[in-house]
Amino acid sequence: MATEIPGPPVGESPMHSDPARPATDRLSLLYHVSQSFNSSLDLDLVLNRVMDQVVELIRAERGFVMLLEEGGEPVFRVARGLDHQTIQDPEFQISRGVVERVAREGEPLLTSNAQTDERFRLRVSVQALGLRSILCVPLKVQGRITGVIYVDNRLQAGLFTPDDLELLSAIAHSAAIAIENARLYRVAVEKGRMERELQVAHELQASLLPRTTPQVPGWEFAAAWQPARQTSGDYYDFFAAREGEVGLVIGDVSGKGMAAALFMTLTRSIVRASLAQPAALAEAIERANRLICADSTAGMFVTLFCAEIELATGQVTYVNAGHNPPLLISDGEGEQRLEELYPTGMALGILEDALFEQRTVQMMPGDLLLLYTDGVPDATRDNGERFQMPRLRQVILDQGNGAAGDVLSALSGSVAAFTGTSEQFDDMALVVTRRLR
Repeated sequence: MATEIPGPPVGESPMHSDPARPATDRLSLLYHVSQSFNSSLDLDLVLNRVMDQVVELIRAERGFVMLLEEGGEPVFRVARGLDHQTIQDPEFQISRGVVERVAREGEPLLTSNAQTDERFRLRVSVQALGLRSILCVPLKVQGRITGVIYVDNRLQAGLFTPDDLELLSAIAHSAAIAIENARLYRVAVEKGRMERELQVAHELQASLLPRTTPQVPGWEFAAAWQPARQTSGDYYDFFAAREGEVGLVIGDVSGKGMAAALFMTLTRSIVRASLAQPAALAEAIERANRLICADSTAGMFVTLFCAEIELATGQVTYVNAGHNPPLLISDGEGEQRLEELYPTGMALGILEDALFEQRTVQMMPGDLLLLYTDGVPDATRDNGERFQMPRLRQVILDQGNGAAGDVLSALSGSVAAFTGTSEQFDDMALVVTRRLR
C-alpha cells in the first residue's frame, strides 16, 4: 500500500497556485482549453488532449477518460500519468465503484482521502489500492451521460479541493462536446466509407449480370436483380450449353458487402469455366465446388441452382446445391400443379469432396419455371412480417398462362407493395422461364 506523504502539493496547477486568480483569468483558461479540444475532429487526438490538459491542470498523479459503451459500461479510452506518459493496461487499477456511481448518477464526486471517507469504507478496491485523493466527473451531452473523467493521487491526501472539482467539471463540459463531435464525425466518415463500398459492390454485381435474356423461338426468358441496402452477393446467369440447349444459373453468396460481391465474382467465373468443359452437369458442379473450396479462405459459401434446358423436348437437367427450391408450374388437364425442385447436394464451398446428384424434370408447353433467391420470401415489412413462400406461390399461380415478363413484373410488384418503404437487407434475384410450344 502506498504511504501518505504530508506537506505541500507535489505541483501547482495554473488554477491552484493563486486562490485569488480573477474570474476573467479562469474564463480565459477555460476558453483556451476548449479551443484546444475543439481544434480537431480526430477522436483519439481529442481524447489525448483532454487527458493531457486534465492531468496538467488538476495536478493528478493519474488520469483516465472512460466512454460508455452501448450497454452503459465505462470503457477505458485514455490513461495518463503525471509525467504525461501513457499508462498501460495492467496499471488500470482504480475504484470502479466510484466510476460506476458517477456514470450512473451523473453527479461529480470528490474525496480528499478515500482511506478515511465513510462513503468508501467498505470499498475493497479503494482500501487495497491505497487510493487517497479522488476526483471523478461525468461527461454529459444534452443531459445524456457519455463517459467520465477520473483522476486520483495514491500518495497524497487532501490534494483536491472544491475549486478543483469546479474546474474539472467545467473542463468536462467542453470535453464532452468535443468528444461527441469527434465521435459523430468518425461515425459519419465510417458511414461514408461503407456507402462507397456498397456502391462499388452494387456496381460490380450489376456489371456481371447478363445484359439480355436468351431469344429462342418457343421459349420466353425474363430476369431481374434488385440490390438491397447490404449487398449480399445474389446473381443469375445464362450460359451456352450444348447445341440446342440453354443453361440457367442462380446463386446466393453468404455474407454481406464487398466481400460477398467479390466472392460472387469468383463463383461466377469458376462456374462458367466448369460448365464450359465437356462433362455431365453434376461433374461440372463438383469441379466448381472443388475450385471454390480451394479459393475460399473466409469461410464463405454459395447456394446455387444450375439447369440445362433441351429446347426441342423441354427436358430440364438440373443440380440444386443447397439453393431455395425453384418452382415448376404445370397446367395439366386444366388443373395447375406446382412442383418444387429440392436440393440435390450441399452449398458450394463447404466440403471439397462433396458429391452432387443431377436430376431431370419435363417442361411441357405452357409450363413455367421460377428461380429465385431467399431475398424474395424474406422480404420484410416495417413490423417484421415476411413475404414468405405461401405468398410467392400464390402470386405465381395467379398469373396462369401469363408471359414470362408479366409474371416477373407481377411478382416484383407484389413484393414491392408488401414491403412498401421498408429498407431491405438482402438482394433479390429472379429468373422466369416459360415454354410456349
